[in-house]
Amino acid sequence: MTATSTSAHRRPSLVRRGVVVLAVTAGIALTPLPALAGTPGPLPPAPPPTTVVAPTPTAQVAVDTALAQLGDPYVWAGAGPDVFDCSGLTQYAYAAAGVYLPHSSRMQSAVGVPVAYADLEPGDLVFFYSPVSHVAMYIGDGLIVSAPHTGDVVKVIDLAYMPEYAGARRVT
Repeated sequence: MTATSTSAHRRPSLVRRGVVVLAVTAGIALTPLPALAGTPGPLPPAPPPTTVVAPTPTAQVAVDTALAQLGDPYVWAGAGPDVFDCSGLTQYAYAAAGVYLPHSSRMQSAVGVPVAYADLEPGDLVFFYSPVSHVAMYIGDGLIVSAPHTGDVVKVIDLAYMPEYAGARRVT
């Protein structure tokens, strides 16, 4: 190996070390931040609200039905009554209210009318990733009920923990 290639090979390490030395010298604490969205495993649950008041009777039935599934396991292609995937949960909840939704998060993202993030109400469907590949139900106060992924259960989580928000739809 030549001297040039050796020093070029070591440069990234020296740069990282230099950044650490500068940060430590400046009194900056370097702590890793949790990357909740990028790490596999369960998302941290939030305590479910004691009451959720939806804007319409149909949305209320859907919200109540979704919340009644808390703790049920995620199973791919599950649509109830005891196992769910993300779109199966929202489909099942709205079916209890008499509203048909397809069993696909991407297809559900075209149902109803678009809703701005600031205007979310309980019962609204919220979508994630591009292309859309996950759906959950907004239940108010920045919380959603979701069937996150294999190895997890239906739970209430903070909407802010979800990565790549792609939009929301109101189906009632």
